[in-house]
Parts: sequence; C-alpha cells; structure tokens
Amino acid sequence: MTITPDELQALMDKRATELAPDLVAWRRDFHQHPELSNREFRTAEIVAKHLRHLGMDVTTGIAHTGVVGIFRGALPGPVIALRADMDALPVAEATGLPFASHAKAHFEGREVAVMHACGHDCHTAILMTVASVLTRFQSSWPGTVKFIFQPAEEGPPAGEEGGADLMIRQGVLENPAPEVIFGLHVFAGMKSGMLGYRPGPVMASSDTLHILIRGRQAHGGMPWQGVDPIVVAAQVVLALQTIPSRQLDVTREPVILTLGRIQGGLRDNIIPEEVELLGTLRTFDEDMRQELAERVRRTAEKVAESAGATAQVRIDRGYPVTSNHEILTESMLPTLQRVAGHDGVFLSRKITGAEDFSRYQEKIPGLFIFLGITPDAMDPRQAAPNHSAHFVVDETALPVGVRALVHLASDYAFSRSNR
Repeated sequence: MTITPDELQALMDKRATELAPDLVAWRRDFHQHPELSNREFRTAEIVAKHLRHLGMDVTTGIAHTGVVGIFRGALPGPVIALRADMDALPVAEATGLPFASHAKAHFEGREVAVMHACGHDCHTAILMTVASVLTRFQSSWPGTVKFIFQPAEEGPPAGEEGGADLMIRQGVLENPAPEVIFGLHVFAGMKSGMLGYRPGPVMASSDTLHILIRGRQAHGGMPWQGVDPIVVAAQVVLALQTIPSRQLDVTREPVILTLGRIQGGLRDNIIPEEVELLGTLRTFDEDMRQELAERVRRTAEKVAESAGATAQVRIDRGYPVTSNHEILTESMLPTLQRVAGHDGVFLSRKITGAEDFSRYQEKIPGLFIFLGITPDAMDPRQAAPNHSAHFVVDETALPVGVRALVHLASDYAFSRSNR
C-alpha cells in the first residue's frame, strides 16, 4: 500500500513521540560523560553502534572521531545531509543535576573539568533519534540521508586540525554528495519548543586577533629612558574601538571587536619590553570582515609607531559567517510552522556567536535553525546562557528538534523527488 507524504509525516511524528524516553536517556548519558574536541571516543562509539543497529552503512574516524551513517530509502530521490556536533567544553558544571558531569580531561597542558555547556549532547541525541525515526520508514522514503556526527565544533586543540573543515577535506560531502544540509542548535533564552530561523547571515564569522607590542625596557622611575609598551597598548585598545564605532558602516552589518586579554610586565617598577593583546573579531559580511582586519592591522601598527614602539599583528581566520541559503530557508518556513505552529516560529535576531556549520554552507545550500530550551516558567532573560557552568536544558523541547529535522528532510526529499 502506498503511503502519502502526509500519512508518512503523521507516522513519523508518532514514532518520534514513542522514542522520547530514548532521546532523553541518550542526552543524559552524553551529558554525564562529556568529551572535549577531537577526543569524543566514547560518544562516537555509541553513535556508530546505534547507526549500525539501524542497518546503515557507517564510517568512523573521519576528522579523528567523526561518524557518518548513510540511510538509503527504497525510492529515488535527493541526497540530504543532517549534522550534529558531539564535543563538550572545559567548564566545571554547577547545575546540581542528578546526571551532572564530574568528568575531567587534559586541556592545554592542564587538567580541567568538562561539561556539555553548549548543548551538543542534545544535538547528538536528537540526530540519533531522527535516525531511528527515518529508518523505520525506509520503504516509503525517497532518496538518501547522510547523518553527520561531527567532532570539534568548539575548535580543535592547539596544534591539531578538526571540525567541519577537516571532515569536508576528508570527503564527508562526497560519495554520495548531498545537495543540501540541515542542522540545529539548542539555545538558552528562547522559550522551550520555539524554533528560530533567519535567511542569510545568522551567526557571525569569528577571527582571533593577536597583537604583540614591543617597546624598550626601562626603570619604572625613569620612563623616558625606554618606550612603555603598556601605555602604547592602552592607546591601541582605545584606537581599535573607533574602528567599529567610527570607521565601518554598521547600518550595513554589525561588527564586534573585543579584546579579552592584555598581558605584560612582572613588577611595579619595571617597564616591560613587550605586551600581548588577544581578542576576537566578529562580522556578518565577508567584505566587512576583510576591511576590519586591514583597519585593525593599520591602526595598531601606526599607533605603536607614533610612540616609538612596534606592533606585530596576526589575525587567525576562524569560522566564516553562518549564512542560511535564502531560497532554501523561505521554502522550508512552512515546514517549521507545521512542526512548532505559527506562533512557535520566529525570525531570529543575528547572533554574534560563531558556528562551523558555516563550513558546510560554503559548499552546499544549508539551513541552520535554533531550538528554544528555556521553560515557560522561567524569565528567558534570567536563563544561564550557552557556555555557562549553570546552563540547563528543558528536555521537553528536544522532541520538537527531532520533528523539525525529520520534517525538513521529509519535505525536501518529497519536493525534489516529485519534480
């Protein structure tokens, strides 16, 4: 008997509801046993075992610990990719949950606490559940779905490669090649079960700024005998802030320039030889990203030169702008509204956090959405943010994430197979 797309969607929703206990159990298990970037060994093993149990062709070890499962429907149709990230953060959990993490790991040469403070445990459990849903209806599914479980979204350890960039270089978007990719992120401060979307730029690029200011060491009581890099650093800090506020057209796109560390000197009466500055640059436009970098470099160098010092500027390019394909996003909006209701879907503001889902979007059209996980009883403004030691998730929202990815994949697959 032939199942219509509407009938199939109803059956998949029913299956997603049935799997809610498994979804929560997986999420809690991952939360209690978090692993840092490129070290997601236990998580990857659980994911791979589950996908194999579902009958998928599974490849492991991509970008160190990445896992890819291939689900092939019985009917002809497109290849779609769904992505979840698996890594945790070096954060000491302070939630007091019964399944709170007490894990430890080594990070940058020292032992640290580890916590799923960004919700990647939820993403992994959601995509595992989506796999369980779709494989139940293989005989009615048009096309192929590539399940991508990615390590190191938070960035690989120093001296290592990883994340989406390495997965792509190692062929994750080939054999078979998906024509679109979907992903989601749980987000604190959004009401539980709400879905946020935005066509075009939605999350910022992220570049790391290093500035080394060299002066000339001298006695603190005789500063005229040296060149004080601390004073120069202060001048550079203030001058850099005029770039987003006075030099770039912020009516076009927002620009963020933040200096998070200033380090130099050993004691009160010695003018040091050098001072280091460390910061981050965030933009939503690639041309503005380039212009910002050029202005930062010129400003730091010229301010230092004016004082007789030097400034060595290095900008490490990080993730590009996460930009949702506009046509794909608009075409999928009715899908999101069907999942969460018209009142449950909203146009997201731009978010100055960064995401390496953007790497996939550089290669193929992609849609990245946000899932609210703050309960109605809580003021969203009071919710502990992602990356906080107090970050918590309202697990009742997670089935909405499952249904969102299931329906995005289903609607796209059927729309392409019927052409």
